[in-house]
Amino acid sequence: MPDYRSAQALAATPRRLAVALEPHTRPLAEAIVREVRREVPEYSGPPEGRFGRALAEGIEVAVRHCFRCIGNPHPDHSEWVRQFRRRGRREFDEGRTLDALQAAVRIGGRVAWQYLTPVLRDLGAGPQTLTTAAEAIFAFVDELSATALEGFQEARQPSGAEERRRRLATLILAEPQPSLAGPAEDAEWPLPERVAVIALEHAENLPAGLLDDEVLADLDGDRPCLITPSPQRTVGILSGNWEKPARAAVSPPVPLVLAPAAHRLARRGLALPGDVVWCAEHLDAIWLRSQDFLADRLQAKYLAPLDSVSGRQRARLGETLLAWLETRGGAPEIARRLQVHPQTVRARLHQLRELFGDRLDDADTRFGLHLVLRRQLGAEEGTL
Repeated sequence: MPDYRSAQALAATPRRLAVALEPHTRPLAEAIVREVRREVPEYSGPPEGRFGRALAEGIEVAVRHCFRCIGNPHPDHSEWVRQFRRRGRREFDEGRTLDALQAAVRIGGRVAWQYLTPVLRDLGAGPQTLTTAAEAIFAFVDELSATALEGFQEARQPSGAEERRRRLATLILAEPQPSLAGPAEDAEWPLPERVAVIALEHAENLPAGLLDDEVLADLDGDRPCLITPSPQRTVGILSGNWEKPARAAVSPPVPLVLAPAAHRLARRGLALPGDVVWCAEHLDAIWLRSQDFLADRLQAKYLAPLDSVSGRQRARLGETLLAWLETRGGAPEIARRLQVHPQTVRARLHQLRELFGDRLDDADTRFGLHLVLRRQLGAEEGTL
């Protein structure tokens, strides 16, 4: 990690100022955002849009980092470095130069100094502290610009092979997914029958050079991920070689055509606790009402005992099982709900017990059965 002049200057400042300035984080960030949007035409779009939110988030990260460096000899720089390298890559990907971003960074430094000068004086800061703060702010401006430039140059100068593999990863995750045969041949990546998608919380310092050639990486933007036919091996390589690994969520292996849906599932898996979330083990927890492959996997998991019966019988047993799960009543009550004879219900319940066995006594299984049967009934009725 480089030695950042801004952090070195702020480390010599009394720690008490960090505590006193913390409540000013959001107001200062908002003041910078307003001025940047006013002075930089490229950044004047709607604040509620994706670009506006990214701008506000990046500025708040920068302000928060400065305050955390005060009186701190060993600050963690990874968050703001990641933010501004990504910002530099995005400027290139969206067809802009770095002029607007560098202007925004300079404006941010100016607004920060104008905002903080009276605040620091009110806190009793002397001339030396004010001078140190000014030096740190404008050193940080230079560091932000240099870091964004690194990201911009990384995006502008990938090798031909890297660019072809990155493009293939983008195409695999696209919806609708285009034909992959030509791009895969160009990237020298044999198309596997099944892949897993590994969603990453971030991709900072990821040791991509250590990954197998079978792994594709899509690391730009806010949704970094890996595409691999061998998720166990890929996770093992990362966990053994990544100095500060990101949290990861791994989709179940799926046919290549379902990779976009697997990516969505893996992104949802990042909301669960744990350093590595294997989504196949948590399908219930990340269940969402959807028409994608997640619903099909849950249906296959919970309704497998019904595979041995005919389609019409399967439907009748399914509606009876759903009525039992929702009422936990006896045959007469279920019969009234289904408008059939109680003896018919008894026969069906007996058959269900033979098919499912003691799984019907497990609360988690009953919950999963209820989810898939309700979705199945809703799909048949056109309510989903």
